[in-house]
Order: sequence, then structure tokens, then C-alpha cells
Amino acid sequence: MEADTFASGQEFIDLIEAMPSHQVDCVVLDVQMPGLNGLDVQERLLRGRNRIPIIFITAHDEVNVRDQALAAGAVAFVCKPFNDELLIKTLRAALELGADREQKD
Repeated sequence: MEADTFASGQEFIDLIEAMPSHQVDCVVLDVQMPGLNGLDVQERLLRGRNRIPIIFITAHDEVNVRDQALAAGAVAFVCKPFNDELLIKTLRAALELGADREQKD
């Protein structure tokens, strides 16, 4: 798997808006990030009609935040610390979901 990292949620949103053809298969968002938090990024993606599978990670498992993320379509909500195997399994599931969405479009 290849991954790009961004210093902030805004930096990622700027890329998506500047290069709509940029192929993103999955997004892993931390709930707490500088500037836009993970939920803000998810909302911006949804407003832009991006159906990219989203996995949230967090060190602060707040039920209302988890419920909000999942209700808005997040594939998973993973609490830190987590092991590599869980993350890879979750990424594979998200990538499969994204491929299924593309086939339906």
C-alpha cells in the first residue's frame, strides 16, 4: 500500500479541491488534528460529494464523536493504541468498500 501524509486536514482538502482527478482510495483521519478536525474533513468531503472510504483513529474514544463519524458514513472508528494487524485489516476492508462503490457508479 502507498500512503500520502498531510500536515493538516486543510492541506488534504486543498489537494482534493485543486486536483479533483487525484485518485484517493481511502482516508485515515485522526479525530483531533490541527485546524480542521477529522469530523470537519469528513463533512467537507461529503459536501464535495466525495465518497472516499474514511477510517477514523483516535486516542479519545468519545461515544458521541464515534456515533457522528459512523452515522456520516465512516467505515471504521479505531481507538489508539491499536496493533498493525487491525489497521491493515481495516484498510483492506475500506479499500474493498471503495472498489465496490466505484463499480456501482
